[in-house]
This record gives sequence, structure tokens and C-alpha cells, in this order.
Amino acid sequence: MKKSLLSAVALTAMVAFSGTAWADLLVGVAGPLTGPNAAFGAQLQKGAEQAAADINAAGGINGEMVKIVLGDDVSDAKQGVSVANKFAADGVKFVVGHFNSGVSIPASEVYAENGILEITPAATNPQFTERGLWNTFRTCGRDDQQGAVAGAYIAEHFKDGKVAVVHDKTPYGQGLADETKKAMNAAGITEVVYEGITPGEKDYSALIAKMKDAGVNLVYFGGLHTEAGLIIRQMADQGMKATLMSGDGITSNELASIAGDAVNGTLMTFPPDPRNNPNAAEAVKKFRDAGFEPEAYTLYSYAALQVIAEGAKAAGENDPQKVAEAIRGKGPFKTVIGDLGYNEKGDITRADYVMYTWQKGEDGKYTYKENK
Repeated sequence: MKKSLLSAVALTAMVAFSGTAWADLLVGVAGPLTGPNAAFGAQLQKGAEQAAADINAAGGINGEMVKIVLGDDVSDAKQGVSVANKFAADGVKFVVGHFNSGVSIPASEVYAENGILEITPAATNPQFTERGLWNTFRTCGRDDQQGAVAGAYIAEHFKDGKVAVVHDKTPYGQGLADETKKAMNAAGITEVVYEGITPGEKDYSALIAKMKDAGVNLVYFGGLHTEAGLIIRQMADQGMKATLMSGDGITSNELASIAGDAVNGTLMTFPPDPRNNPNAAEAVKKFRDAGFEPEAYTLYSYAALQVIAEGAKAAGENDPQKVAEAIRGKGPFKTVIGDLGYNEKGDITRADYVMYTWQKGEDGKYTYKENK
């Protein structure tokens, strides 16, 4: 009898310990938390952290509380793979990230092998979801969709212009530039300059001299805000009167701090500003009350965790493979950026890129405004 009593006590203790051990659902948030693209890393981090707080306040995901684990990939593919391996070792089940396509693609293979579902708020290269992996999803669109919008705009508004296509040689930057080039070529516009630059360079005078000699009046740039800002400023400094157009990679107010007044008139593709979506009103207020402006990918990161949570609820369990099946088959899901449904590849079923122009606001600061 005594032995049975001790066994019962031991069993109870084991169950209690097991409940504590599984009380948290580990969600990794990966991106460039430091380095030149840290502004975007902050967006991913803040968005996921606020979503986790709100989801936990509502009871968690199938009774488990979300615990955020951060991984800094510094926008580097090798570091991204290291982050992915560490997440796997730590027991992470879901990942919100990465930011760069060139990091997200190799990291996703590590996640797939280790049973981890990944939703990127920002990686737009089509190859992220074109490889047939079970675990790859995004809350943003794709470069072939974004490039089509940019190419059509160029064909309509710069049909008599001389266009340069410049990219940063990354899967994101070159991929977006090539998709835009393909769309504008199909519409009858042929570029007069096609060049690649190296991220991190500071002096673009040789490139600018080549574009000036070719009479370029529109520069399409595939890359991020750090290099774009320098190119814009140096074009102005060297007397080159040309408009720069780019994609979602320059969606940070830091662009204006790099480019200065020369940023005025810069064109950019991005989805309709998610901060204006009625579904985001409560979340936007929380961010602003905390002193953080939820621009660009902040709400896309928030939505990524919402999709995970809704997918898990639809699956009735938190197993990543079952959640992946539910995301593909049981949407659309309500998020702060609107209802999101998914196809078999893991892409959202809506495409909603529009054009923005950088201009001075009422506060005297430059920012991006959606074209009407």
C-alpha cells in the first residue's frame, strides 16, 4: 500500500513537472537585429513581441503561452543558418523571419529538416516558396508580383525615358530588379544601363558617371535603403537629375536620413499602408503608445504570429506540420493586415502592391505617401 501511494505521488509530480516543461511554446524571431539593416530587424522583433503579448493575454495558442526567442542574423546567410541551427537545438517550433530572402532561403532548409514552420514577413524572392518545402510561408507578396507593378508604372510614366536597372547582387535585390526589367521589357521599354553593386560600398561615383553619360532619367534599384540612400544623395551631389524607383526594401524612414532632401520624389512599391487598415487600429495604438512607429514590416510580423496561432487553432494542436496543413487548407485567417488565405506553395492569395512617392510631410520630415 505504501509503495502504491509513493508511486501515485511520484506520478503526480511527473505530470506536474511535465505541465511546467511544456507551458511555453517557443517561437523564434530572426532578422538583422544589429548591423545596417537593424531598422528592419526591430520591426520584425517589435511586431512579433506585441502579437505574442496579445495572444498570451487571450489564453495563448491551444493553452500554451508563446515565448519569443530572438536570433540576430545580421542579414548574413551563414549567420542565418547558425541562428536556424540554434533555434532547432533550443526546441523552437515556429519562426517569424527572416528579413532577407538570401537568408530566409538557406535557413528554411534547416527548419524543414528539424520540423520547424517558418513564416517570413518580408522575404519576397519567389524561390522561398517555389522549392516544394512543407514549412515555408509568408505574409508579404512576391517579387514577380511587385516587379509587374513597377514595370507597368515605368511603361506608363517613363515610356520616353532612359532607364537604368541597378541591383545589389543579392537574391532579393537582383531578383526584384530582374522581375521589373522583365515586365518593362515586355511593355517595350529597354534599359540603357544594367549594373550590379556590392552592398556596403560607400562611393557610387563610377556608376553615376556611367548613368549620366547614358542620359539616364530613371534609376530602378533592387536593394535596401542603406545603398539606395547613398545613390540618391550622390546622384544629387554630382548633378544627375534622375528619379530613383525601388521596392519594399527601402520602406524605412532611415532612407530620408541617408539621402537628405534628395529623397524627394523617390518612387517605391509596397502594399497599401497596413497602419491604415481598420484591423490594425488597436495594435497601432499600442505601438505608438509605447513610442514605436509600426511602419513597413512591423504589422506583417504581427500578422505572421497571428497566422501561426490561427493555424494551430484550426489544426487543434501545435504540431508544426499539422499547423502547416491547416494554414494551407483552412484559411483565410483574420490578421491586422486583413484576411490572409494561402495556396499550396505557402504564398498569400492576394497581391496588392501599389506605388508610393517620398515627399515632405506636414511635420517637415520626409516620408513615403501612397500615390492616389
